[in-house]
Order: sequence, then C-alpha cells, then structure tokens
Amino acid sequence: MSVLRLKEILKEKNMSGKKLAEIVGITETSLSRIINDDQQPRFDLLLKIAQTLDVDIRELFHPTKESTATLEDIQKAIDTLERLKKELE
Repeated sequence: MSVLRLKEILKEKNMSGKKLAEIVGITETSLSRIINDDQQPRFDLLLKIAQTLDVDIRELFHPTKESTATLEDIQKAIDTLERLKKELE
C-alpha cells in the first residue's frame, strides 16, 4: 500500500495528474512514480502539492497507526456532547 493518498485526493479534487504535475513543476512521469511509491518526494514538493490541492500536508498520507478509540470511548464522547447541548439549550 502506498504511503501517500495522492491518487484518492486527485480524484476527490477532480484534478488530473497531468495538471498537478504542471502546477508543481514536475513531469507526469515523476508524479506517476511518486503515486506508485517508486519515488519519494522532497518535503518542499509535498508542501507544493498540499497547497495546490488545498489540503493539510497530513492529509496526503494514509494513517500509519490504527485508531485506538473503542466503541465505549466514542459513546462517552457522544454522551458528553449531548449533555453539553442540553445545557446550552
């Protein structure tokens, strides 16, 4: 699995790889190699890509750690939010 989510984000943003490559100043081949995990981009290029796609740089990456929140944790958070909502009403 690729570390970067570029293919997904390009689809979400309705942008072609060709257009992204053109805007950030790299070749389509380089972008394809980055998307396919055959080449690692420099940090400054990741920043340009994130800015161009209007996403936080962290959104470019797949999570590397599983969520540790349990169903019980989520339910507690929901209960707290509902209680706060009632207090504000």
